[in-house]
Amino acid sequence: MTRLPDWRADAALVVATFFWGVTFAVVKQALDDSSTFVFLAVRFTLAAALVGALFARRWKPDPRARMSARCGLLAGFCLFVGYGFQTVGLRFTTPTKSAFVTGLTVVVVPFLAAAVYRSVPALPEAMGALLAAAGLALMTLPPGAWLPGYGDLITSGCTVAYAAHVLVIGRFAGRAQFERVAVWQLSVCALLAWLLFPFLETPFWRPSPQWWAAVGITAVFATALGFTIQAWAQQHTTPVRTALIFSSEPLFAWAASYALTGETLSGRGISGAVLILAGILLVELKPIRRFNHPSH
Repeated sequence: MTRLPDWRADAALVVATFFWGVTFAVVKQALDDSSTFVFLAVRFTLAAALVGALFARRWKPDPRARMSARCGLLAGFCLFVGYGFQTVGLRFTTPTKSAFVTGLTVVVVPFLAAAVYRSVPALPEAMGALLAAAGLALMTLPPGAWLPGYGDLITSGCTVAYAAHVLVIGRFAGRAQFERVAVWQLSVCALLAWLLFPFLETPFWRPSPQWWAAVGITAVFATALGFTIQAWAQQHTTPVRTALIFSSEPLFAWAASYALTGETLSGRGISGAVLILAGILLVELKPIRRFNHPSH
């Protein structure tokens, strides 16, 4: 494989992160017109069809096909679980809070990697996790309360699933075709959503123009393009750099939510956001020891 300069992969990941960040507010508005998993089923079906059509000519016999399918199946399951927690939680919290809670994924990555590969987290990782936890408490706990808001608590479940997704993609990077991985993972998400939504919720759907616009925007940009970019870019950069770039997602979400809905943060919320970003950066810019992923 020809290794492209890192800046191209990093720049592509910034674009994907921008798409994910700005669609928090769009999804929040779309959930007024449909239940969570109906929205996800249609979104991922459209995205899988688009990516499948885009890469149809490249779907030829390849020795990496089995590895690509394995990666796509695992990544797709992680994505479905992550999006389930995130989208359900978004019903009960604000787009900005949801994005900052989701941003804790990059703090979870080194700890999940340590559990999987039996390594001890470095001191900066532990310190970063404490800072992020303190920031999360400031953002999500009302003054005098000891439990986070219902939506924030549900959303926090997506962090482990998304961390697992980053590790799965990184684990198979270079040994799988990114085109097949992209199609497999989006198809798995769509299939699980269609199969499970009757059991996970009381489905409803009002196909308003606003809802279809949200589906189109999220399916094309945040899903089909975003996850295809990630599958390609992680062949040319490391999970550490990937996670660091993803940490900018809450900033994009904050800006988009302010522009679309006028959402603002209190002084307490801003302090919490700063602590979360500080914890994320401390984990990803740690000077003591760098986690060596098997794909490096």
